[in-house]
Amino acid sequence: MSIPIIKMIGANSSSKKRKMKSAKYYGLQNFLQPGCPISLSGSFRDNVRRFLQECGQPEDYKVEGMPIWCTFLVHENRGFVLPLYTFEECVNNSLQPLCDHCRCSGWSHHFVSKRKYHFIIPIDNEWNKPIKDGVLDLQTHILHGLIHCNGFGHLLCINGIEGGSNFICGREVMDLWDRICTTLHTRKISVVDVSKKRKMDLRLLYGISYGHTWFGRWDYKFCHGSFGVTKEKYEQALQILSTLELNNIIQDLKNCSIKKTISRYRDLSETQLATIRDLFRFMISLKFRTPQIKDSKPKPRLTSINKSTMKEKQARCRKFSNLAAKLDSRWHVRRLEHVAKVVVDALKEKKSENRNGMSRQEVRDTARQHIGDTGLIDYVLKSMNNVIVGGYVVRRAVNSTTGVLEYSLQDTLENITQEPEETDRVDSVIPKYKSGSGSDVYRDLTFLYYHLLLNSDSDVVVFAVRTVLDSKNFSKEWPFHDDADEYLRFICKVIPLVTTELNLETGLYKRKNSVGEELVVPLHATVHELKAAAEAAMRDTYCIMENLKVREIVELEGVDDDEVIFGALESGSEISVRGSGVDLLTTSDLNYEGGADNWVVNCKCGARDDDGERMVACDLCEVWQHTRCSGIDDSEVVPPLFMCYKCCDSIGPHMKHDGTGFTDWMMMPVVTNAHSNLFY
Repeated sequence: MSIPIIKMIGANSSSKKRKMKSAKYYGLQNFLQPGCPISLSGSFRDNVRRFLQECGQPEDYKVEGMPIWCTFLVHENRGFVLPLYTFEECVNNSLQPLCDHCRCSGWSHHFVSKRKYHFIIPIDNEWNKPIKDGVLDLQTHILHGLIHCNGFGHLLCINGIEGGSNFICGREVMDLWDRICTTLHTRKISVVDVSKKRKMDLRLLYGISYGHTWFGRWDYKFCHGSFGVTKEKYEQALQILSTLELNNIIQDLKNCSIKKTISRYRDLSETQLATIRDLFRFMISLKFRTPQIKDSKPKPRLTSINKSTMKEKQARCRKFSNLAAKLDSRWHVRRLEHVAKVVVDALKEKKSENRNGMSRQEVRDTARQHIGDTGLIDYVLKSMNNVIVGGYVVRRAVNSTTGVLEYSLQDTLENITQEPEETDRVDSVIPKYKSGSGSDVYRDLTFLYYHLLLNSDSDVVVFAVRTVLDSKNFSKEWPFHDDADEYLRFICKVIPLVTTELNLETGLYKRKNSVGEELVVPLHATVHELKAAAEAAMRDTYCIMENLKVREIVELEGVDDDEVIFGALESGSEISVRGSGVDLLTTSDLNYEGGADNWVVNCKCGARDDDGERMVACDLCEVWQHTRCSGIDDSEVVPPLFMCYKCCDSIGPHMKHDGTGFTDWMMMPVVTNAHSNLFY
């Protein structure tokens, strides 16, 4: 049986065709179902290697020094073939050895893993093209997941039909990602949910409608909130919002349009719609049941687009302001634009000196002099390629001499093909719908979403909505379990380890213990073999364990090395080993994923760790707190000199709010009576 392959944009090279003919193909829906095509019983670090060996085909080139494997997946119903690429990133050779995603997920205390594995499905029109430098920074991938070799990872990007794909929907991509994680024995995956639909935040819409986010279908649950939001506050806020009575809403509202909209859908429903959860859930289900009727008239030619495509091949540029408005970012658009302007100013200064470009690290370091949020800087830099900022074009390319990715500036817009504005194409490519179609349901849903939730007159609803929107970090954990086979499994930790986590009362540092590592040994392994397995696993996984020498197993103290461990240790338990060669007192950039710095976070909202939101450090006590909680608007620049409210109270008079900004006798923006946007 021959497999039809849809020819994608761009011509295939002969080598690519030969490679695809000789490659293995797997059905998309069945790939990595139990036993298909492989069964894995080891830890993630071992399973991923076997997966690449048996299911991946090595590419004959590298990207940024990373080896690449490709796995071809065939959609059983539609017949197209899509590539799943796996990249192995070695942190010793990486430009970004530390993981900002771990830091914002509460995993700063994790030891730095030696390898990261990136699982990427590019956007459709890139399927037949070689992978280029900068692939890890793109936000347009159909799928981008990162997993450290210790089994902890992050889902970074999902784009289905509405995200730009013409062939595969988001649910199918998530099903595939979930099977990858399950089969390879991933331990925990985090995701920052900022997904939207028609400008509605899905974590709010789905939270009210179903009690969980869209990712909750795959068991992703609340991990931690921003601005001090806890799991209890999050669940309480969802409970309050989802149980709002429609009768009370209709009675209290003066807006006749809202009343008519609610009444119309209550009349359409065969069951009683009593609460806002009932209403939203019904409207979402009605949208999926309602057929969308497209206009049969031929589409007019897109004149503005066709004119540009008739020119010579040129790099398309788009205004950064337009791009920023479409990004699902936790930062305000004005903040993204401000960072872009800082980057352009740095490139202009560099260009005036020697007309050379700047490496990513140089741009990052320069921007940090003006912007304290490194996560925000990294996010903007990922998007800055062929973008227009204030009359300048920012380019990103690899320096052919140094091999380093550099940013450069072009100060003229001549011979630049700008991407057409959205208004140039929307009217001619969006299908028209008849009255009562699914499009109308979403229009009404958006109308109710904004008026009943975002613009509510109730303080209780406002605080509850803010609590849900401040909850972006979710995670899924695969519990450690002992299979009924011929192997023994343990979670192994190394002790004693010096810890450095801050005690707010004593001012001393004491970091959480790092996670243990999975061990899999034969049923009749000896104590000596278990020690060797623990030593090999730690050395293979963590940079700091490179010279580890295991001396003893705490639970088997006094037992001879030749003794069999079966019966002495229970499979599936946690064990501790002592050894030498690990020095946590020596400052190293490759000790912890959160870096060598011991940040102290103590914000009035209750936050005690970095939650990924914008923060500012007090210049006296050096304690970090949120800018939002300190009265600094997202659109405002962090002042060059800042004092927290505690230090300000201790040395000077209280600040006053004058309606235009926060000032005091030292010209430091501090708020003493700012309310907390949380629901209690």
